[in-house]
Amino acid sequence: MSTAHIAVRPGRIEASGEMTSSGCIRLISAFLLTMLLPLPASADQPGKFDFYVLSLSWSPTYCRQEGDDANPYQCDARNPFRFVVHGLWPQYERGYPHSCAGPKRIDKSIAVTMEDIMPSHGLVFHQWRKHGTCSGLTPDEYFDLTRLAYEKVAIPGAFSKLDKRRKASPETVEKAFRLANPGLRNNAMAVTCSKGELDEIRICLTKDLEFRSCAGVDRSGCRAKSLSVPPPLSR
Repeated sequence: MSTAHIAVRPGRIEASGEMTSSGCIRLISAFLLTMLLPLPASADQPGKFDFYVLSLSWSPTYCRQEGDDANPYQCDARNPFRFVVHGLWPQYERGYPHSCAGPKRIDKSIAVTMEDIMPSHGLVFHQWRKHGTCSGLTPDEYFDLTRLAYEKVAIPGAFSKLDKRRKASPETVEKAFRLANPGLRNNAMAVTCSKGELDEIRICLTKDLEFRSCAGVDRSGCRAKSLSVPPPLSR
Protein backbone atom coordinates (compact mmCIF):
# COMPACT_ATOMS: atom_id res chain seq x y z
CA MET A 1 0.00 0.00 0.00
CA SER A 2 1.38 3.38 -0.88
CA THR A 3 1.47 6.20 1.65
CA ALA A 4 -1.25 8.82 1.70
CA HIS A 5 -0.89 12.25 3.29
CA ILE A 6 -4.03 13.33 5.15
CA ALA A 7 -5.01 16.83 6.26
CA VAL A 8 -8.18 17.47 8.24
CA ARG A 9 -9.46 21.04 8.16
CA PRO A 10 -12.76 22.49 9.39
CA GLY A 11 -15.51 21.26 7.12
CA ARG A 12 -13.41 18.97 4.85
CA ILE A 13 -10.78 16.24 4.57
CA GLU A 14 -7.91 16.58 2.14
CA ALA A 15 -5.70 13.68 1.08
CA SER A 16 -2.80 13.31 -1.29
CA GLY A 17 -1.26 10.09 -2.52
CA GLU A 18 -3.02 6.73 -2.65
CA MET A 19 -5.07 4.93 -0.01
CA THR A 20 -6.79 1.57 0.07
CA SER A 21 -10.58 1.57 0.05
CA SER A 22 -10.71 0.09 3.57
CA GLY A 23 -8.35 2.77 4.88
CA CYS A 24 -10.43 5.48 3.29
CA ILE A 25 -13.62 4.05 4.85
CA ARG A 26 -12.02 3.98 8.30
CA LEU A 27 -10.87 7.57 7.96
CA ILE A 28 -14.27 8.81 6.82
CA SER A 29 -16.02 6.85 9.60
CA ALA A 30 -13.76 8.38 12.24
CA PHE A 31 -14.36 11.85 10.85
CA LEU A 32 -18.14 11.40 10.79
CA LEU A 33 -18.05 10.16 14.39
CA THR A 34 -16.38 13.37 15.54
CA MET A 35 -18.98 15.39 13.69
CA LEU A 36 -21.80 13.53 15.46
CA LEU A 37 -20.47 14.05 19.00
CA PRO A 38 -22.73 16.45 20.97
CA LEU A 39 -21.50 19.97 21.42
CA PRO A 40 -20.87 21.09 25.00
CA ALA A 41 -24.02 22.49 26.58
CA SER A 42 -23.99 26.13 27.58
CA ALA A 43 -22.99 26.47 31.23
CA ASP A 44 -25.18 29.52 31.69
CA GLN A 45 -28.80 28.68 31.01
CA PRO A 46 -31.61 30.59 32.77
CA GLY A 47 -32.95 28.62 35.73
CA LYS A 48 -30.15 26.02 35.62
CA PHE A 49 -28.30 26.49 38.90
CA ASP A 50 -28.06 24.94 42.36
CA PHE A 51 -28.74 27.63 44.97
CA TYR A 52 -28.72 31.36 45.70
CA VAL A 53 -26.33 33.62 47.56
CA LEU A 54 -27.90 36.64 49.21
CA SER A 55 -25.18 39.28 49.46
CA LEU A 56 -25.78 41.97 52.09
CA SER A 57 -23.45 44.95 51.88
CA TRP A 58 -22.52 47.05 54.91
CA SER A 59 -23.40 50.43 53.43
CA PRO A 60 -21.22 52.60 55.74
CA THR A 61 -18.09 50.91 54.41
CA TYR A 62 -19.11 51.58 50.81
CA CYS A 63 -19.98 55.22 51.53
CA ARG A 64 -16.75 55.99 53.38
CA GLN A 65 -14.47 54.22 50.93
CA GLU A 66 -16.09 55.64 47.81
CA GLY A 67 -16.29 59.19 49.17
CA ASP A 68 -17.43 61.68 46.53
CA ASP A 69 -17.93 58.85 44.04
CA ALA A 70 -20.50 57.10 46.22
CA ASN A 71 -24.18 56.98 45.29
CA PRO A 72 -25.62 60.21 46.79
CA TYR A 73 -28.96 58.68 47.73
CA GLN A 74 -27.43 55.67 49.46
CA CYS A 75 -24.91 57.83 51.31
CA ASP A 76 -27.18 60.69 52.36
CA ALA A 77 -26.49 61.16 56.10
CA ARG A 78 -30.10 62.28 56.60
CA ASN A 79 -31.28 58.75 55.77
CA PRO A 80 -28.39 56.43 56.69
CA PHE A 81 -28.47 52.86 55.46
CA ARG A 82 -26.90 49.89 57.22
CA PHE A 83 -27.08 46.45 55.58
CA VAL A 84 -28.46 46.74 52.05
CA VAL A 85 -28.89 44.15 49.33
CA HIS A 86 -25.98 43.87 46.92
CA GLY A 87 -27.66 41.06 45.06
CA LEU A 88 -29.34 37.67 44.98
CA TRP A 89 -26.99 35.48 42.96
CA PRO A 90 -27.75 32.11 41.33
CA GLN A 91 -24.86 29.74 42.05
CA TYR A 92 -23.47 26.39 40.97
CA GLU A 93 -21.79 24.19 43.54
CA ARG A 94 -18.63 25.48 41.89
CA GLY A 95 -18.78 28.88 40.26
CA TYR A 96 -21.85 30.74 39.10
CA PRO A 97 -23.75 31.59 35.91
CA HIS A 98 -23.87 35.15 34.71
CA SER A 99 -25.30 37.30 31.95
CA CYS A 100 -27.67 34.65 30.65
CA ALA A 101 -29.82 34.97 27.54
CA GLY A 102 -32.94 37.06 27.77
CA PRO A 103 -34.06 40.68 28.01
CA LYS A 104 -31.42 42.89 29.62
CA ARG A 105 -33.50 46.02 30.17
CA ILE A 106 -36.05 46.37 32.97
CA ASP A 107 -38.55 49.06 33.81
CA LYS A 108 -37.32 51.87 36.06
CA SER A 109 -40.36 51.37 38.29
CA ILE A 110 -38.76 48.16 39.60
CA ALA A 111 -35.70 50.06 40.76
CA VAL A 112 -37.94 52.61 42.48
CA THR A 113 -39.78 49.89 44.43
CA MET A 114 -36.42 48.44 45.60
CA GLU A 115 -34.96 51.73 46.89
CA ASP A 116 -35.48 50.86 50.56
CA ILE A 117 -33.21 47.80 50.38
CA MET A 118 -31.21 48.45 47.17
CA PRO A 119 -30.66 52.23 47.22
CA SER A 120 -29.03 52.50 43.79
CA HIS A 121 -30.91 52.25 40.52
CA GLY A 122 -27.69 51.46 38.70
CA LEU A 123 -27.08 48.52 41.03
CA VAL A 124 -30.59 47.17 40.43
CA PHE A 125 -30.13 47.31 36.65
CA HIS A 126 -26.67 45.72 36.87
CA GLN A 127 -27.85 42.92 39.15
CA TRP A 128 -30.62 42.02 36.74
CA ARG A 129 -28.30 41.91 33.72
CA LYS A 130 -25.58 39.88 35.42
CA HIS A 131 -27.50 37.65 37.85
CA GLY A 132 -31.25 38.03 37.45
CA THR A 133 -31.21 36.86 33.84
CA CYS A 134 -29.88 33.50 35.08
CA SER A 135 -32.66 33.00 37.63
CA GLY A 136 -35.25 31.79 35.12
CA LEU A 137 -37.65 34.38 36.55
CA THR A 138 -39.19 37.54 35.15
CA PRO A 139 -37.75 40.83 36.47
CA ASP A 140 -40.76 41.32 38.77
CA GLU A 141 -40.48 37.77 40.10
CA TYR A 142 -36.73 38.04 40.61
CA PHE A 143 -36.86 41.25 42.61
CA ASP A 144 -39.88 40.04 44.60
CA LEU A 145 -37.79 36.99 45.50
CA THR A 146 -34.85 39.25 46.36
CA ARG A 147 -37.03 41.11 48.85
CA LEU A 148 -38.29 37.85 50.35
CA ALA A 149 -34.69 36.67 50.76
CA TYR A 150 -33.77 39.95 52.47
CA GLU A 151 -36.74 39.61 54.83
CA LYS A 152 -35.76 36.01 55.56
CA VAL A 153 -32.52 37.13 57.25
CA ALA A 154 -32.71 38.80 60.65
CA ILE A 155 -30.08 41.50 61.13
CA PRO A 156 -28.39 41.17 64.54
CA GLY A 157 -29.27 43.95 66.95
CA ALA A 158 -25.64 45.01 67.34
CA PHE A 159 -25.62 46.21 63.72
CA SER A 160 -29.01 47.89 63.96
CA LYS A 161 -27.82 49.97 66.93
CA LEU A 162 -24.17 50.55 66.04
CA ASP A 163 -23.33 54.27 66.37
CA LYS A 164 -19.53 54.33 66.53
CA ARG A 165 -16.67 52.44 64.95
CA ARG A 166 -16.18 48.96 66.39
CA LYS A 167 -13.78 46.06 65.95
CA ALA A 168 -14.90 42.50 65.32
CA SER A 169 -13.49 39.30 63.85
CA PRO A 170 -15.20 37.65 60.86
CA GLU A 171 -16.09 34.77 63.21
CA THR A 172 -17.82 37.21 65.59
CA VAL A 173 -19.91 38.65 62.75
CA GLU A 174 -20.90 35.16 61.62
CA LYS A 175 -21.79 34.17 65.17
CA ALA A 176 -24.04 37.21 65.53
CA PHE A 177 -25.93 36.26 62.36
CA ARG A 178 -26.09 32.62 63.39
CA LEU A 179 -27.61 33.47 66.78
CA ALA A 180 -30.15 35.81 65.17
CA ASN A 181 -31.19 33.24 62.56
CA PRO A 182 -32.05 29.75 63.82
CA GLY A 183 -30.95 27.14 61.29
CA LEU A 184 -28.16 29.29 59.82
CA ARG A 185 -24.78 27.62 60.27
CA ASN A 186 -21.23 28.89 59.90
CA ASN A 187 -20.73 26.82 56.73
CA ALA A 188 -23.70 28.56 55.08
CA MET A 189 -22.23 32.06 54.98
CA ALA A 190 -19.11 34.12 54.54
CA VAL A 191 -17.98 37.54 55.71
CA THR A 192 -15.98 39.61 53.23
CA CYS A 193 -13.75 42.59 53.93
CA SER A 194 -12.32 45.57 52.06
CA LYS A 195 -9.30 47.55 53.21
CA GLY A 196 -9.62 46.13 56.71
CA GLU A 197 -13.32 47.02 57.03
CA LEU A 198 -16.48 44.92 57.01
CA ASP A 199 -17.70 44.70 53.43
CA GLU A 200 -20.45 42.11 53.07
CA ILE A 201 -22.03 39.03 54.54
CA ARG A 202 -23.05 36.42 51.99
CA ILE A 203 -25.68 33.86 52.97
CA CYS A 204 -26.52 30.72 51.03
CA LEU A 205 -30.14 29.83 50.38
CA THR A 206 -31.97 27.09 48.54
CA LYS A 207 -34.28 28.03 45.69
CA ASP A 208 -37.04 27.94 48.33
CA LEU A 209 -35.02 30.39 50.46
CA GLU A 210 -34.02 27.93 53.17
CA PHE A 211 -30.55 28.17 54.70
CA ARG A 212 -28.11 25.65 53.24
CA SER A 213 -24.40 24.88 53.39
CA CYS A 214 -22.07 26.10 50.63
CA ALA A 215 -18.45 25.08 51.01
CA GLY A 216 -17.14 27.22 48.16
CA VAL A 217 -18.73 30.41 49.47
CA ASP A 218 -17.70 29.62 53.03
CA ARG A 219 -14.05 29.23 51.96
CA SER A 220 -14.07 32.60 50.17
CA GLY A 221 -14.53 34.60 53.37
CA CYS A 222 -12.21 37.26 54.80
CA ARG A 223 -8.98 35.93 56.32
CA ALA A 224 -8.33 38.92 58.57
CA LYS A 225 -8.28 38.31 62.31
CA SER A 226 -10.07 41.58 63.03
CA LEU A 227 -12.26 43.96 61.04
CA SER A 228 -13.24 47.56 61.55
CA VAL A 229 -16.98 48.20 61.39
CA PRO A 230 -17.68 51.87 60.59
CA PRO A 231 -20.95 53.42 61.76
CA PRO A 232 -23.49 54.99 59.41
CA LEU A 233 -22.74 58.52 58.27
CA SER A 234 -24.20 61.18 60.52
CA ARG A 235 -25.18 64.80 59.85
